[in-house]
Amino acid sequence: MNAYDEYMKQVVKPMREELVEAGFAELTTADAVNEFMAEAKGTSLVVINSVCGCAAGLARPAAREAVAAVKPDHLVTVFAGQDPEATVAMRSFFEDVPPSSPSMAILKDGELAYFIPREQIEGFPVEQIVTHLTGVLEQTCEK
Repeated sequence: MNAYDEYMKQVVKPMREELVEAGFAELTTADAVNEFMAEAKGTSLVVINSVCGCAAGLARPAAREAVAAVKPDHLVTVFAGQDPEATVAMRSFFEDVPPSSPSMAILKDGELAYFIPREQIEGFPVEQIVTHLTGVLEQTCEK
């Protein structure tokens, strides 16, 4: 591993742990994504993580707070820019949605039910994002 890769691994470690500590499973390879999607039944929340400030100050805190209120069947995350094969593989399951990070996808039985792109995260108060995500999860988990 080169010095840059090692540096980035250390920099993103707390960014990864923030979601893992909230119960999210990290999918770091395309195989892991494909295995998860082949078995995904019920409601899944997928967070496409990122190193940007809106991921740190908005997306990750909102996801953590929302799933504390409404718990989908599965919580998973891929890390854009850090695990590129996993991110591409996950995005292939919702090809009609332009790539966006951070972002959140709500899946029902492996099918995209709702998508929250960066444009609906960046610049919004975290409380508004939590309310948005919680509402979507409540509706999706009920069905």
